[in-house]
Amino acid sequence: MLAISDLHVAYGQSEVLHGLNVAVAPNEIVAIMGRNGMGKTTLMKSLMGIIPTKSGSVSMEGAELSTLKSYERVAKGLAYVPQGRMIFSSMTVKENIETGLVASGERDVPGDIYELFPVLLEMKGRRGGNLSGGQQQQLAIARALATKPKVLLLDEPTEGIQPSIIKEMARTLKQIRDTRGLSIIVSEQVLSFALDVADRVLVIENGEIVRDDPRDVVDAEQISKYLSV
Repeated sequence: MLAISDLHVAYGQSEVLHGLNVAVAPNEIVAIMGRNGMGKTTLMKSLMGIIPTKSGSVSMEGAELSTLKSYERVAKGLAYVPQGRMIFSSMTVKENIETGLVASGERDVPGDIYELFPVLLEMKGRRGGNLSGGQQQQLAIARALATKPKVLLLDEPTEGIQPSIIKEMARTLKQIRDTRGLSIIVSEQVLSFALDVADRVLVIENGEIVRDDPRDVVDAEQISKYLSV
């Protein structure tokens, strides 16, 4: 579904990602773990075209994305929930989700989005800035789903969210995968969340993938060592 091949990304002269290779299967949830500063957000932004690729390839269903602008990648089926959520705080919940409809060409928010996030239906007339952190995260995911993606990227979705909501988010992401048949890549520092949600767990260290394990053979103790400061 998504293939990242020999991806190099740099800020100016400073290379941050050093030849990453990752393949994501259809309907697969992949967690990319690592401490701050190891390259998780850089990877997400480069996949989305927010920062340019130095060299390498990013393709989805065999079609090359790395030469496309961000909005063109969205039209191809790539959606992004950025770190910090980045919702429009002065717009209502409904208006926030509607910004995602531009890519799909629909005019009304599909009912199945509200079925996934009932709280957003209750609050659809409320300003985004008045929601809790967990509700804003749900809104950001709903907005991304409105673009009808094939691949959903989530950057640090559990940041600043209480543990009970994190458990619920893992369930919801699995439900989204199962009902919509899409692939999900999530960058994360919370190991319990990654183990709850992912089919495969990767670890990024200094801009390189150093572990790539199926969920059922993950050694949590080993991965924890990469996450501890």
